[in-house]
Amino acid sequence: MDSFLSKFFPSVYRKEKEGHHESMYCKFDSHLLTLFTSSLYLAALFASAVAAYVTKVFGRKISMLFGGIVFLAGAILNGVAVDVAMLIVGRLLLGVGVGFANQSVPLYLSEMAPSQLRGALNIGFQMAITIGILVAGLINFTFASKDWGWRASLGLAAVPAIMITVGSIFLPDTPNSILARGNTEKAREMLKKIRGTDNVDEEFQDLIDATHAAMRVDGQWSTILKPEYRPHLAICFLVPFFQQFTGINVIMFYAPVLFKTLGFGDDASLMSAVITGLFFLTMLCHMKFGLFLFFACWVVVMTLFIYFFLPETKNVPIEEMNNVWRKHWFWGQYIPDDAVIGTASSTKIKDMEA
Repeated sequence: MDSFLSKFFPSVYRKEKEGHHESMYCKFDSHLLTLFTSSLYLAALFASAVAAYVTKVFGRKISMLFGGIVFLAGAILNGVAVDVAMLIVGRLLLGVGVGFANQSVPLYLSEMAPSQLRGALNIGFQMAITIGILVAGLINFTFASKDWGWRASLGLAAVPAIMITVGSIFLPDTPNSILARGNTEKAREMLKKIRGTDNVDEEFQDLIDATHAAMRVDGQWSTILKPEYRPHLAICFLVPFFQQFTGINVIMFYAPVLFKTLGFGDDASLMSAVITGLFFLTMLCHMKFGLFLFFACWVVVMTLFIYFFLPETKNVPIEEMNNVWRKHWFWGQYIPDDAVIGTASSTKIKDMEA
């Protein structure tokens, strides 16, 4: 927004209005603007490491609550900012909130969801992020013509922060987390409550076995490099890698700038970014063929990788996942027999194979 650039980044605003031969990308070549943009991701990177410890020791609920509060503080600070320092501090707080949310929310969903619904609920987390991007685009378009519009765009990030903060207060903690902190009976009662039945002995025993196995591990960072954990490490690394190399985040993040370089006005570029969030394929006619081919190749590679190397985990409890890896045609060679926990999923896998 022009009012935002003129207030906080006047040099960038002047370049944008000069209209010389300089490309749109060069106009945004500002170290201060880059620092403002990237500060969120840098903070999220370092916060994730801290969040992993907090989530493990104090529980998923506490981690979500803390992330929501910090994100709320960052949104408020950005909404009332009067200088670049306030903006950057606000972005750093947003990054900390994102780091804690990304660490705790997917784990919470995986542990609370029944095995038959776990995939759908985890996808819901990513869908919520995408919906948030769409809503942000609509907000930017709505307030773009207002001098104070940037305050609304930045400050309204407080809405999802309030939702996760209030929600985490009333949400129960996961049986896995309660059990890991030594409260066995409380964990059993919580499992009965969220499953809606008293017949949880088999699942609860699997949770106990998985918790004891995790507690026996010394040096977690070195442990994940062992051969028996190679499948897990490869999947956790390669799936996000392929996702990023499709270019979707780059396109979505810089969509307004991309459309401005095509000659769209400010309002039109913002609205086009909204449309892009709804219909990604409409961008194909505006993208250079070489860039599309690069991303398309990575999509093909990712598809082949998922087809051949990603095992089906439907209806398999998360604490029994090693059964799935053990029976995979490729990853099975890395999983020793003593790494398999539980028997319920083994029966399900045999039934599926039959």
